[in-house]
Parts: sequence; C-alpha cells; structure tokens
Amino acid sequence: MTTHQTAISLKPLHSFQLPYSAAEIFTITEADEVTELKGDYLVLGEGSNTIFTCDFSRPIVRIAIDSIKVEESDDGFHLCVGAGVNWHRLVLHTLEQNMPGLENLALIPGSVGAAPVQNIGAYGVEVGELISSVTAWDREERKWCEFTRQQCEFAYRDSIFKRHPKKFVITDVRFFLPKAWRPRLSYGALADIDKNASAYEIMSAVVAIRNSKLPNPAQIPNAGSFFKNPEVTPKVFNDIVQHHPDVAHYPLENGNIKLAAGWLIDKLGLKGFQCGGAAIHRKQALVLINNDGAQGSDVLELARYVRRRVAKEFGVLIEAEVRLMGNDGLIEL
Repeated sequence: MTTHQTAISLKPLHSFQLPYSAAEIFTITEADEVTELKGDYLVLGEGSNTIFTCDFSRPIVRIAIDSIKVEESDDGFHLCVGAGVNWHRLVLHTLEQNMPGLENLALIPGSVGAAPVQNIGAYGVEVGELISSVTAWDREERKWCEFTRQQCEFAYRDSIFKRHPKKFVITDVRFFLPKAWRPRLSYGALADIDKNASAYEIMSAVVAIRNSKLPNPAQIPNAGSFFKNPEVTPKVFNDIVQHHPDVAHYPLENGNIKLAAGWLIDKLGLKGFQCGGAAIHRKQALVLINNDGAQGSDVLELARYVRRRVAKEFGVLIEAEVRLMGNDGLIEL
C-alpha cells in the first residue's frame, strides 16, 4: 500500500547524508500503485547514488517493491526481482540458492531497480549482460513498457533509463543466470584468484577487496565512486602517455582507451583535499566523502575543482557518476 509522508529529513535517505529535507515522500510497495502517481516527481531507491544538494520541494517516490521470484529451465535460472530489493541481498540470495553469475557485482550499494539505470558494473562484469528484460511505467504516455536487453541500450554506466530520468519508473527487473557458469577473473585483483574457485569464494574476495578500498557509508557518508572512468581516443591517450607513461588504462573493443579516474585524481595529489565539509577520501581518490557537516555547495565546489584540475593536467573532462540533485533537477558540473 502506498504511504505518504510530509516534511521528511533526507539525511537518512541518501548515503551522503547531507542535512536537507523533502516536502513529501510516497513509498510504493506494489507495482500497480505506480499508475496512480501524477505530476513531476523524483524516483528514489536507496539513495546510494544520489546526493541532495539542497531542500527538495518536488515529491519523491521511493520504490519498495520487495520480491524475488525464480523459475528454472534446462539451461539456467530466470529471476523476476522487485525494484526495491537491496542489490547485495539479491547477490547473496542467488549464491545461497546455487545460482552463480552475480558474484563479481557483490557489495555494490543500492537497489535492484537502480541497477539497470546506471548499468552497474565491477571487476569485469556489467549488470546489463545478465538482464533479460526490464518492466517500467512510462510516466509520459501512461502505459506499461517491457524493455528487452537490447532496448535498454546499455553502455558504460548508462542506459535508456538514465538518459530519460523523468520518463520511466522501473518496477521489476528480470535476469537470466545460465547453468553453464564460468568464473570471470580477468579483471585487476581477481586475476590472482584460483581458477577453480567457487562463485561464493569469488564473491567473498570481491567483498574483501571492496571493503579494503571503499569507505563504509554507514561510517563515513559517501556515494561510492563519484566520477566515471573517462573514455579517450588513441590520440588523446598518446598525448597523456608522453607525460605520464604509467597512466592506468584499459583498451576498449571500439579502439578507444578507458582511463582510471581515480588514478588521474591521485596523480594530482588530491587525496584528502577538502572544500568545507566535503573531502576526497584519503585512501580512495575516486570517492568524495561528507567529512565534517558538508553542505551541498561544498560538494559541488569540490567536484568542480577536481574536474578543472584533471582537465588542465591531462586534457580530459571527467563526468560525475553520481546523481547530483538540485531543487530544479539534475545538476551538471
């Protein structure tokens, strides 16, 4: 049943925990309730990839559809998962039920409904590879839509849902996990794992790595990786290599090169740099934190400063991965 609250603190509803409030919040627990919503509202999951930079006067809709349904076929498992299910809870559930495939994506914060929007990814796997379809309510045409994987238009940290933030409300996501499972261990630190490791052992390794590199939002408020890893052309990459031969990079199938945004920021010596109460984490340059009662203006000032420094030194413009919200909508850096 839909619940309605007014004058609610946003601090516990987004992991960066800035001290702002929302005029009203609706919580949806059943998919059909979405059809009753009207007007200009913001859809919010667990708030792990959203930073509210001010008080928010538009209605907020929280999706809390909490269901996991599984059908087994000869070649795999077909899952239909409610958008409100916690992502890591889903990963644990599939592994406990001997349905491997999501282990590389363990401990990514947020909800299942947010996963296709951002096309979350880690350690060589993107969620779009495992999604078979997405059900969403079209707010503009007021009709239900079923998106195939191809229709989701998945790209690096991108999708049709991200490009049209006010158009679709995702209610459930369907996954296909094949029984012919093969471990994905080619990326970074996972390359040292035993090739015969189980999916659960890989998940445990991913959790350990993430815990060693990324601050726990419950202890140090943050929104995870703040910036996207930029993609550059071979020409731009060659110009950078001339001055920085040790630049961290990953060749892409399209011939371009992906750079590690965290490496670029770290190379500038910005770990620990602070603007007001917002700071760059001392152990992970890709993470901005609420260090000491940060305000929205502190976060924006810090993010823009980092962008300017990276552009000046490397000739590369990095983009925010997090969703920065002002009262009028998304804020562009």
